[in-house]
Amino acid sequence: MTEKRSPLYKNKTRIFRPNETRQIIENIPKVEHKTMFKALLFSGMRHIEMQRFQKHPEWFNGTNIYLPVLAQKKKKRKQKDRTVHLSAAGKEVIYAFINLKKRLPNYSAWDENLKRWGKKAGVEVDVSQGIISAKSTRKTYESYLVSYFPHLTMQIAMSQGHTSITAMQHYLNTGFDERDKLEMKDFVEGWS
Repeated sequence: MTEKRSPLYKNKTRIFRPNETRQIIENIPKVEHKTMFKALLFSGMRHIEMQRFQKHPEWFNGTNIYLPVLAQKKKKRKQKDRTVHLSAAGKEVIYAFINLKKRLPNYSAWDENLKRWGKKAGVEVDVSQGIISAKSTRKTYESYLVSYFPHLTMQIAMSQGHTSITAMQHYLNTGFDERDKLEMKDFVEGWS
């Protein structure tokens, strides 16, 4: 029997351990929603950025996604534009994502979907600590990258549109254990 591990949170947002991410993916009933979830996860992009990217698949060059100012429009953004680096699995899922006929649902609908799929997957949430939300995939993936590649924190931060200070303050010391770090490999391998 495996030991029970405590849920992880960052700034009131639920962060998924790799096994929880797999459980959620397994419990998403529609293939197109699985693809959307994976695209958001493996890119670490904000929901609105992914919606804009879906209208501009030319931003993907087969290796990375270039997000111009038009894609972000976040008032507090640290960079005017940025290049989103992808893992090997991320590149595959982005190809699938840009070929979807269905559009990514609006933020609140996606938020509710994630909560429902998390509950169905048995992903525990202590609402006094935080919630599963549309921010969970982005925060989860940046946490994986910084935990797995601590020596690349600056490159990861830039890819995510953060400063290295933000990455260190929010994503280092997330609480992943050695088992988590081993299980992250499939998610982050080939990230560059």
